[in-house]
Amino acid sequence: MRARPPDAFVGFASVDPLKGEAAVTELERAVRMLGLRGLKLHPSAQGFRPDDPAVAPLWEAARDLGVPVLVHTGTTGLGAGLPGGGGITLHQSNPMLLDAVAARFPDLQIVMAHPAWPWQDEQLAVALHKPNTWIDLSGWSPRRFSPDLVRNIRGPLQDRVLFGTDYPFLTHAQWLDAWATLDVPDDVTEKVLLANARRLLGL
Repeated sequence: MRARPPDAFVGFASVDPLKGEAAVTELERAVRMLGLRGLKLHPSAQGFRPDDPAVAPLWEAARDLGVPVLVHTGTTGLGAGLPGGGGITLHQSNPMLLDAVAARFPDLQIVMAHPAWPWQDEQLAVALHKPNTWIDLSGWSPRRFSPDLVRNIRGPLQDRVLFGTDYPFLTHAQWLDAWATLDVPDDVTEKVLLANARRLLGL
């Protein structure tokens, strides 16, 4: 899929972070042989804590390979409404658990996926404190962004915020129409929609 067309898609790998050396080996294969450009993980779905020392070799590998990691933060629709939430627990996706990772691996670029409700303030705190962290705006309509998130998009975090939709749950047109209501300056919009991702991914 990534090859059609190669200039429109950038692929990310995903591995089981609890598989230890096997996870590291698979990430190395995905980057070096398959040409994938990042690592995507979902702590709640995969049942791990980002700050677990057992996961440190995977963070080290991503850093050494020079690829960013995209980590789900906040609640999830997975298991929602099922008895016991389908066995999925939410606390692993608190962005504060990535604070320790960002501190230990300052050369690793960490993207916190989604506006991280109900931990939006914690996510902003991490992003403002750790310059190797980013926020991906997918999964929420900009109409639902908190005022503090919008203020930081316009201001101190404008160089580390990334466009995203979570299509097909939110279409590109829906997201962009809602974004237009925020009155974000054009130069900041250009960063969010394109320039920041280009810089992060080295495109």
